[in-house]
Amino acid sequence: MAERPEDLNLPNAVITRIIKEALPDGVNVSKEARRAISQAASVFVLYATSCANNFAMKAKRKTLNAGDVMSAMEEMEFERFLQPLREALEAYKKGQKGKKEASEQKRKDKDKKNDTDDNDKSRDEEEDEHMDDEQEGENEEEDVEN
Repeated sequence: MAERPEDLNLPNAVITRIIKEALPDGVNVSKEARRAISQAASVFVLYATSCANNFAMKAKRKTLNAGDVMSAMEEMEFERFLQPLREALEAYKKGQKGKKEASEQKRKDKDKKNDTDDNDKSRDEEEDEHMDDEQEGENEEEDVEN
């Protein structure tokens, strides 16, 4: 757990970026307003987490899941945020699936490249042996002529 109440606050840079994205260009927000928004956001996150934790405990689980958060949002009477939250969650899942597929493809390509490199090395070794055999044959012919 946090040692000080300030430890529970969200980072100022994150809050500032969210505020800038939410407001039109040219709108300024005072330092006190950013601090108040930061504290309000932190309280909201703690409250939502607590509510979601209650749903997980009722289900005899120790791990919060997305369903717990959705249920907490309903209990907190933030139903209007459920659809955007579902859409964001779906986009996150697609992004994670895409990353996983890209990672697997990259691994397969690397394995394929390693197999190709191994085959090339084998071919090069065979060619070297073949050239050595030809050189020996030429050297033997020279010895016979001499």
